[in-house]
Amino acid sequence: MSWGGEQGVRISLSAVVMALRRNVLCVLTTEDADHALALPSGPFDPANDRTFERALRAFVTAQTGFGLGFVEQLYTFGDAGREAPRATPGPDRRREISVGYLALTDEAVDMEPPGARWTPVLDIFPWEDRRSGSPASLQMIMPALSQWAQDDPPRASRLETLLPVLQTGRWDEARVLERYELLYEAGLVAEAARDRDLTPELALGDRSMASDHRRILATGLGRLRSKLRYRPVLFELAPPTFTLSALQAAAEAVVGLKLHKQNFRRGVERTGLVEATGRVSTGTGGRPAELFRYTGAGPGDGQAPGLALPTLR
Repeated sequence: MSWGGEQGVRISLSAVVMALRRNVLCVLTTEDADHALALPSGPFDPANDRTFERALRAFVTAQTGFGLGFVEQLYTFGDAGREAPRATPGPDRRREISVGYLALTDEAVDMEPPGARWTPVLDIFPWEDRRSGSPASLQMIMPALSQWAQDDPPRASRLETLLPVLQTGRWDEARVLERYELLYEAGLVAEAARDRDLTPELALGDRSMASDHRRILATGLGRLRSKLRYRPVLFELAPPTFTLSALQAAAEAVVGLKLHKQNFRRGVERTGLVEATGRVSTGTGGRPAELFRYTGAGPGDGQAPGLALPTLR
């Protein structure tokens, strides 16, 4: 592989850092040179950067002031036929490969560098928020997709295949990327219009992002949602002590679905992941609620399980 010149490849590193702020799932964002909403990111320099992860940590700290803890690699994006990210400017026009990482934190402190802030994730993907039923943006999306697929057999086949990821009764909260990819392909999100030099067709109330950053964020949100069911990742976003109502609200903020209160609590208790602290919270606005903490261990062989997510039907 060549790292420079006309045949070279430019590798970009991006971080999806997510936290809960007042029971709102947020992602750490900054701005690119054109003031577009962006993930903390930067180019990997093979001559000076020892590893991808070290370079990523340096970018995040320099751009936001935030120090990353544990990170995991999400995915490497490098589709040859995709318009975003575009080739680098200048005479070499190197193809760009994007490597995304996911990090979770319970320390969503205010950011000081200009442009750095915590942005609500569901403001970027409003169709992913089903806590109050089918969102208005999805009601606009479905007719537009039908129009897009009309009289075009390949598009119609693609839409039919992906209808389950859009339908209310068969909604899979983890398939965030597939939904975004379909909307991009159909030209219904701002990035698609930008990459094709067109005017956006719909006003979905969503927020676009620089380059392919919304695609990377969709991957991160889908990964987080799927991990909730088999790993106790929700506690990485939770404070040291919490009420079960607050824990449920946190889970709902992540999955974008309303959960059944009694079944959720029973599921949490069965995991053995929490224990009562013997103290109560008086800041709930109602009668005092018992405070719990994460024990860090599950039943059986000690492999901590995820949480059941019993949705309301």
